[in-house]
Amino acid sequence: MRVITQQKLGGPEVLTVVDAPEPRALPTEVLVRVEAIGLNPLEARLRAGEFPLLGRPPFVLGWDISGVVEQARTWRFRPGDEVFGMPLFPRAANAYAEVVAAPALHLVRKPASLSHVEASALPIVGLTAWQGLVDLGGVTDGDRVLVHGGGGGVGHVAIQIAKARGAHVITTASASKREFVEGLGADEAIDYTKVDFAETVRDIDVVFDTLGGDTAERSLGVLRPGGHLVTAVADEDTELAAKYKAAGMRFSGIGVDPDPVALRGLAELAEQGGLRVHVQETFPFERIADAHRLLDGGHLRGKLVLTV
Repeated sequence: MRVITQQKLGGPEVLTVVDAPEPRALPTEVLVRVEAIGLNPLEARLRAGEFPLLGRPPFVLGWDISGVVEQARTWRFRPGDEVFGMPLFPRAANAYAEVVAAPALHLVRKPASLSHVEASALPIVGLTAWQGLVDLGGVTDGDRVLVHGGGGGVGHVAIQIAKARGAHVITTASASKREFVEGLGADEAIDYTKVDFAETVRDIDVVFDTLGGDTAERSLGVLRPGGHLVTAVADEDTELAAKYKAAGMRFSGIGVDPDPVALRGLAELAEQGGLRVHVQETFPFERIADAHRLLDGGHLRGKLVLTV
């Protein structure tokens, strides 16, 4: 099979396509013939050495996959089943590959309403948003929710999940993404290049932060008494957590994990028509360096996907 690996840290050019032996499925695992691979900004940081999650090269990046079960050493799936998921995160899943061995519990059946490209784009961003808003945030009917970065990968899914839970959703996004986020269900869109959300938004029940920087700290003033900040980027900031506690607010950091219950919730919501993942662009397997150059540029609308 072909895999995409790197022998050193650096720019997109360090990613190379090579031949490698197929992995073996252990008991309780499946072999998946991969159809599409979702790409995430985290992988660009790992490639460049900004975040030492996988140690030193050589390694194979990637977690988000959608494909067809080729071998099943479990009762949960059979060969031919179409599945998607985020296996093994944060350990290496070696998902930039034509075949991936994955724990059966880290995958669910792909909804017929989603293509493999769409399904592969969903796991990391979808699970981050679901675990942040549903499991931690407890968003429910009538809540006022502020989503920071609503046009991005996690943010555009978070808008839809919050709307599906019955919330009134406000989001920050650039003017160029206003129509996009409103089409996803945002009730209000704030152009962060012209308007300071901290001066215009009030009485928020849950703030969902995907941006980091000073956004989380400045969000303290927009929450109602007892409100809740859920951050996907400042989860280990103990000083910030202490400020929220002192102000009588709740602070939670989300470190995403491959939860099959949440993954099934995402699949069901997509099947019901309440969730769609936006794919800005797809790239063939061989053009992984081009895809990573676009990842490095940031300001994406939704996700990038590699087709196999």
